[in-house]
Amino acid sequence: MYENTYPNKRYKLTLEFLKKHVSTSETILDLGVKNPLSEIMLSEGYNIENTKGEDLDEDQSAILNSSADVVTAFEIFEHLLSPYEVLKSIQAKKIVISVPLKLWFASAYRSKTDKWDRHYHEFEDWQLDWLLEKTGWKIVDRQKWTNPVKKFGIRPLLRRFTNRYYIVFAERNSD
Repeated sequence: MYENTYPNKRYKLTLEFLKKHVSTSETILDLGVKNPLSEIMLSEGYNIENTKGEDLDEDQSAILNSSADVVTAFEIFEHLLSPYEVLKSIQAKKIVISVPLKLWFASAYRSKTDKWDRHYHEFEDWQLDWLLEKTGWKIVDRQKWTNPVKKFGIRPLLRRFTNRYYIVFAERNSD
C-alpha cells in the first residue's frame, strides 16, 4: 500500500498527537490490521492490539469484547459504510480518530484493484464532529494538517495550503 510513499509527516504528527493524550500505560485497541503506524506505536512503548481485518460494518465483536482503555482509528472511518455503528459499539472511554478530509478539487478515492481500499465517506471536519457528538463522544482536542506532495501542477500546489488530515481526541460523554 505504501510503495515509495511512506507517509512520514502524517505518522509523525499522529504520534505527537497521540502522545499528548494517551499514556503508554493505557491499553489501545487500534481499528484495522497491523500496519506501519501500529508498529511505530509499539516501538514507542504503547500496549496495542489490532483488529484482525474483519468487516467492522458487519462484525463489531472485537470492539464489543475489548477491555482497552483507548480506541484508535487512523484513516479507517472513511472506508466504513456505517461508522455510526462502530462508534456506538466502542466500550473504551477515550478515542483518537484521524480521517482524510474531503478536498473540493479531488474526487473520492477508489482503488480499482482492492475493494477494501475505497473511501465511502469523504469527511469535512464538521461531519466527523457531528458523528462523534451523535454517538456520545465529547471532543477534547483536534488538529488539522496539510499533505504537500513533490509534484508540479495545480493540485500539488493546492495541497500545500489545503488541510488534508483531521485528527480528534474525544472522551465518552458522562451523561
